[in-house]
Amino acid sequence: MQDISLQNFEADLITASMQQPVLLDIWAPWCGPCKALGPLLEKLETDYEGRFTLAKLNSDEQAEIAGQLSQMFGVRSIPFCVLFKGGQPVDGFVGALPEAQVRAFLDKHLPSAAETAAEVEVAQAESLIAEGDVDAALEKLQEAVAINPGNDAARYDYLRALLGAGHIDEARRAYEPVASKIVQDARIAACGHWLAACEQAASGRTPDQLQAALAADKRDFAARFALAQHHFAAQRFAQAMDELLEILMRDKAWQEGLARKTFVAILEVMSRPAAPTDDAPPRKGTLELAGRSTVPVSDPVVDGYRRRLSMVVF
Repeated sequence: MQDISLQNFEADLITASMQQPVLLDIWAPWCGPCKALGPLLEKLETDYEGRFTLAKLNSDEQAEIAGQLSQMFGVRSIPFCVLFKGGQPVDGFVGALPEAQVRAFLDKHLPSAAETAAEVEVAQAESLIAEGDVDAALEKLQEAVAINPGNDAARYDYLRALLGAGHIDEARRAYEPVASKIVQDARIAACGHWLAACEQAASGRTPDQLQAALAADKRDFAARFALAQHHFAAQRFAQAMDELLEILMRDKAWQEGLARKTFVAILEVMSRPAAPTDDAPPRKGTLELAGRSTVPVSDPVVDGYRRRLSMVVF
């Protein structure tokens, strides 16, 4: 539990809620219902085992924060609880509600226990990958998918790690349950193209045979695409996109846009996750309730190839 003031509002409430939901309990020492609700919230923080963090704000001592939140939600009484997620307030409730109602409120907004456990496994896997321990990371990601099969973000990380490590058969098995989601999820679609490249590279013509075919006919787009697939499978992403651009410059619609779709898939695989940013970070000691935005982490190679694709396609 954390006491909130103007000095730590940014770090311990806004920033903290980017990583984990934070329930802010606005109370006052003279408020009888507040004294009844406080212990219940502390009990629930323990019961929910890390699915949210409890923070408290004394409205007498921190009138500016309490006033802004009350105005935002149109509330004039306490106790007043506000749930922060992703750097912004998303919902709240007023009064010393019974435990069942508070649980219903929390369950409406918090990830399930299974989802939380899966997120822990994914975070640990990311650390292991950064340390170079891919095998241990794969075990963590496999566990995350097993805990919560509907967590497409965890499955994408698992697929990406499998393909990066060359475990093609395992990747195919992990991909099949979500293959139907390629229209809705660009990450899953990207893994599908990467998997197809790996499987084609293992069974098709060799790079030397393809280079010979291109030497005889530079417009042999099937050979050029197969060569791009070899590069994609070997994680020579730039070389793969160079070959695909050669096709796109001559035939944008080749094979119903297959070259373009594969190019976009490579960009997705290369792109790093979005990171939180502040458009105008508040000064220490000031209050800023607006949520942070997220922007992709810039990569000059990815940015450059995006521009080249736009120039060719548009």
